[in-house]
Amino acid sequence: MELRQLKYFVAVAEELHFGRAAERLMIVQSAVSQQVARLERELRVELFDRSPRHVRLTEAGEAFLPAAREVLDAERRALTTIERFTDGRETVLRVGTSRGMGQRLERVLERLVAGTRVELLSASPEERLRRVADGRLDAAFVRGVVTAPDGVRLIPVWQDPLLVALPAHHPPAEAAGDPVADVPSAGIDLAELAGLPLYLVGREVNPPLVALVREACRDAGFEPVPGPPHSSLQDTLAALGAGIDGWTVIYAAAAGQLRGGRVAFLPVRSPYPLSLPTVLAVGGTTRARPLVEACRAVVRDDRES
Repeated sequence: MELRQLKYFVAVAEELHFGRAAERLMIVQSAVSQQVARLERELRVELFDRSPRHVRLTEAGEAFLPAAREVLDAERRALTTIERFTDGRETVLRVGTSRGMGQRLERVLERLVAGTRVELLSASPEERLRRVADGRLDAAFVRGVVTAPDGVRLIPVWQDPLLVALPAHHPPAEAAGDPVADVPSAGIDLAELAGLPLYLVGREVNPPLVALVREACRDAGFEPVPGPPHSSLQDTLAALGAGIDGWTVIYAAAAGQLRGGRVAFLPVRSPYPLSLPTVLAVGGTTRARPLVEACRAVVRDDRES
């Protein structure tokens, strides 16, 4: 029996809904269902009466719930004891980051409790995950669907929307407006970019991003025209700002820090909106707990605004 199984069970028992419990826990619903089912197999009882219309505690579930809460309360008391012990001492968190996190990363760091210092490391997604696995990093932000090494847990934190960047004088940009420049925009259809070269990093640099963009183009009915070799995002934006035909994609969080009149940043209209999930990879210790809580606070702020 694992503590996370008890946490998932209690969340479902309180929400009486697997989807709402998963949202509260900030994990995917399938993980909640799997772990609760494993707990039931270990206990050799059914804890929930599941039907298409409702989820209810069984008699065994009702009896087990107070005991599960007691265990989780004991865990909280143990963690509080350590927090009191370390109160007043500086905590250093080593965190791997992704490019283009922009103000969202700043907001997460601002949410951390006083006395927590963060050391940031920029590296490839694979290297970030390796460092979390071997303890050299306490946590790492990773975009896209990834496979976690043994001992690493992936916690979904938010979706990162992507914007199309292209020269501001280009007809689709002039017609759509630029939301980053405070000009209302209805977005752009990917099909309008079919004849323009696509400036994009190599697949080996960012496999999830490249796969997402190419698949979205194919769904929109065209194969993207490869642009010149990509050197850096800054060079690509400079080239687009100088009027060279072409387009690229940029994380919305980063676009907000790059206001200017020469490059337009436009959302993609449905049914092909572009976004990548961001997860927080954490190791087996509780050191990353303040960072997880800070991410949850930022997501709550976004939902309420």
